[in-house]
Amino acid sequence: MKMNKAILAVASLSFYALTATAQKSASVQTVVKAEEDFVKQTSRKGIKEAFLAVADAEGIVFKPEPIKITDFYGRIDKQPGTLTWQPKFARISANGDLAFTAGPYVYQNGKTDDDKVYGDYVSLWRLDAATNSLKLLMNMGIQHPPSTRTQLTDIKDPNSTTLVAASKDPFNPKKIIMDNDRQFNQGLKISTLGAYKEFFTPEGHLYFPGFEPMSGIDQSLKFVANQAITISGETINAGRATSNDLAYSQGRARIRKGNIVSNYNYLRVWEMDSQHRWNIILEIYSAIENE
Repeated sequence: MKMNKAILAVASLSFYALTATAQKSASVQTVVKAEEDFVKQTSRKGIKEAFLAVADAEGIVFKPEPIKITDFYGRIDKQPGTLTWQPKFARISANGDLAFTAGPYVYQNGKTDDDKVYGDYVSLWRLDAATNSLKLLMNMGIQHPPSTRTQLTDIKDPNSTTLVAASKDPFNPKKIIMDNDRQFNQGLKISTLGAYKEFFTPEGHLYFPGFEPMSGIDQSLKFVANQAITISGETINAGRATSNDLAYSQGRARIRKGNIVSNYNYLRVWEMDSQHRWNIILEIYSAIENE
């Protein structure tokens, strides 16, 4: 598995080296502000109108299967209740065309604390060239009991020493991420813990239904080991920033714990390390159904 990952790193490096040039990196506050404005729109306009206002033309939500944001919210009259959330984890690509935030949310459809639903969300944003603004490409969430700990803030600008130009090949960048995602899924079949050790970054966050987020490689590995789960995944789609430093992959997974097999959608966010290898900085699973 390490040999194959090294080959993918060489492919990334070769493409990366051809595109390097000097330019000013984007600020992560751009996506933080986009997320905070989204929260404000939800408060002012309601959940439905807020989602429609920020949706990318290809944006999807998971209900529980993936569906276009415009299709889902366009066909409902109104989504009741109030929804609030706060970005605590965020990154943006150097070119500013791909970004994400994640953090806790509270949904309330009533007047008492018993009516509150707690969880965490992940929003993936993509730059819309026509408006020069970030639009919501994917939104996925998990539910879990009320948090017993305060989430640390991890919001960082792109690596200032990584200055790159837009990629020229619209197909190769996607293929590299698809290959990395498939390689990770293949590694999960061999050893769940081993795959996470190889592909997760030290800052990697893992979001799994029913549990508070695992922050960092140590918490993530402990969770995987304690749950004694096996995972098989299928890569469906992927995308990559033109600055070649941030990417995402999306797919389906079957997770077995004992005799119980459950189906999930997943979203992974990838970042390139100093050795020009792609690693997972965020992974979230959204439950579909049990068998």
